[in-house]
Amino acid sequence: MIDSTPSFGRTVAIGVALVAVLLLLFQAQPAPSISAWGGSSVGGISGQAQPLSGQAQPWGGDDTPAGSPLRSPHTVMTQGYGVGTHAPADVWGAVDLAIDANGDGSADRDATLNTPIYATHSGVVKISANTYPAGNHIWVTGTHFKTGYSHLSSFAVPDGQQVSAGDLIGYVGSTGLSSGPHLDYQVWKDGVNVNPLDYGATTSP
Repeated sequence: MIDSTPSFGRTVAIGVALVAVLLLLFQAQPAPSISAWGGSSVGGISGQAQPLSGQAQPWGGDDTPAGSPLRSPHTVMTQGYGVGTHAPADVWGAVDLAIDANGDGSADRDATLNTPIYATHSGVVKISANTYPAGNHIWVTGTHFKTGYSHLSSFAVPDGQQVSAGDLIGYVGSTGLSSGPHLDYQVWKDGVNVNPLDYGATTSP
């Protein structure tokens, strides 16, 4: 009688071959992109805004952000980069900006609400309304830089608009997950979240 049971060595060889095929298939899959605002929904509001993802490349061009998006000498920072709700910095990194109208070092709710917001560099506008947690949100995407503006009360530009540094794009609000009127401001360089303070986020022109 011929034994039809496969030998131990043959079983091991088949197992090794299957593992090798699975590893090759796994390596061929694209890496997932990071989403700053996610795709979760709360109360039926779906997150849409997503940061630029990809490999860092050498910089060159005229789309470098500069100055405060509020363009006011009374701009104050109410939450810093990479701390609190802005951690971890590689995903949620931003600074929160508001207006201190009376110079006491604290944000003033009434003075901040509906403050004009200006593009800090040239690029194309992408609008996302009623997202979570960003509320009314704008991306301005240039060649190497992308900036995000969250919690707006309203927009001043249409989706797809080409803007230049200093163009009015919206107004400060408290939409989305927000404890009060402020601007959550992000800067991304070649797909990497970077500190807006390095680009003068609290400096008025």
